[in-house]
Amino acid sequence: MLAAAPGLALAGLALTSCSPAPSAAPAPASVPTPVASLAGPQAGTAGQVTRLVDGDTLWVSGVKVRLIGMDTPETHKPGTPVQCFGEAASHRMANLLPVGTAVRLVYDRGRLDRYGRTLAYVYRASDGLFVNAQLVREGYARALTISPDTAHHTEFEALELQARRAGLGRWSACPSA
Repeated sequence: MLAAAPGLALAGLALTSCSPAPSAAPAPASVPTPVASLAGPQAGTAGQVTRLVDGDTLWVSGVKVRLIGMDTPETHKPGTPVQCFGEAASHRMANLLPVGTAVRLVYDRGRLDRYGRTLAYVYRASDGLFVNAQLVREGYARALTISPDTAHHTEFEALELQARRAGLGRWSACPSA
């Protein structure tokens, strides 16, 4: 089950965000019930990685999560061939967050993308590693800012520039990157 901090409501889950949101209707029976809360500057929703999809999408305690502020090459998009460095990005995600890893999800202003995935910044609970930033830093992902989720825009852009200049990951492996 996800453990949520008070603050926002998304399909009945209380979530933490960078800005307040209106309250929502009671959760339908199929939505996990929050079991504990975190507070303070590191507030977020605690959970456990239950499945990995690709380099920027995973399941956390039964909820499909899309890492925000960055994008990895596609490996599972219907009608799209596997893109250069996509498999490497998926493997790196698996190394950073193996199934069973405890994580903390922190939300920006948007809650769901157009595919119904929860949008979040993901932190590894054991050491606080900011996974979204790490993937950009190492060249597995590019910065991708989609409003209104802009809390880490400047950081991700700087990390991408450093990775490009150093020829890390996709920036040296993919001619069109």
